[in-house]
Amino acid sequence: MARKLVKKRGKKVGAAPGTLVHVGDKTDTVAQIRVVDYDQEHLRDQRLKDPNACRAFKSGPRVAWINVEGVHEVHTVEALGQGLGLHPLVMEDILNTDQRPKVESYDDYLYIVIKMLQYDPLQHEIRPEQVSLILARHYVLSCQERAGNVFDGVRERLRTGRRIRFLGTDYLAYALLDAIVDNYFALLEQLGERIEALEEELITRPTPATLAQIHHFKREMLLLRKAVWPLREALAKLTRDETSLIAAETRIYLRDVYDHCVHVLDTLETLRDLLAGMLDLYLSSISNRMNEIMKVLTIMATIFIPLTFIAGVYGMNFEHMPELAWPWAYPAVLLLMLGVAAGLLVFFRLRKWI
Repeated sequence: MARKLVKKRGKKVGAAPGTLVHVGDKTDTVAQIRVVDYDQEHLRDQRLKDPNACRAFKSGPRVAWINVEGVHEVHTVEALGQGLGLHPLVMEDILNTDQRPKVESYDDYLYIVIKMLQYDPLQHEIRPEQVSLILARHYVLSCQERAGNVFDGVRERLRTGRRIRFLGTDYLAYALLDAIVDNYFALLEQLGERIEALEEELITRPTPATLAQIHHFKREMLLLRKAVWPLREALAKLTRDETSLIAAETRIYLRDVYDHCVHVLDTLETLRDLLAGMLDLYLSSISNRMNEIMKVLTIMATIFIPLTFIAGVYGMNFEHMPELAWPWAYPAVLLLMLGVAAGLLVFFRLRKWI
């Protein structure tokens, strides 16, 4: 069954703006809150059970990274939003996992939406996940739909005390964005390998299952394009708009992420064109196979038409047919049929029809 590209909003339809309703996949897992607060000398990594405890990081002396895994718990997102002073519309968008990538500016923070994409090699499909980032002066809040390992590299850089520990929240937000966009390249590499294998299968022996795979990957390309195309506009806005939350030095790194996004789009369009060409190639291959079958059947029918005529003539029960009384009439007719068939085959060969 094909996966739906648009999520059902259910109770969200017709609700007042700012109504906190989760839109997305349901899960029974418990939301996890992990906070990493650090400065140049110290780092503390802890898990919090009470979302209200995050109030202390709103204006703390150190940089804080608050990561939430699981936005299906409305009360958790609501408590975090109230503690950090987030607008109700921002909390609403965090819970609505069908948002398009965007950047929105508020008085003392930026709200960024980006899609994290991972490839499932067993189902050969993309698993999208919405990630919401809140970039403030003293903290970065990241909200994920489920647990993952994409941000493990950022945590390792924080633990080893590299450059990221000496810079502010804007650089931390850049590192998170860069980790997500870099993961797109790994996704495209896996998709590219599968599509190339599908192309070889299409050339050698196409089947109806091959056509189903082509349509499947065309839908996956639509999902990928829906996630990456608006991201380019959002990243351009981050590098272009003037805000005190992003330093001039960090904008240079954000431009690098923007370049990576453009590269991803170029690769995506290449794969889409390849799939479109594969669909045409499949239809041409099926048509050519049908033409070859009809060609063989036509040649066989053409050879047997005169043989059927000869057999029909001598199968008539007329009394005065001189050939019927000849001793060698039967082998002579067989030789005549064989000669006619051989002559037709030679004629077809000379005309390069076979």
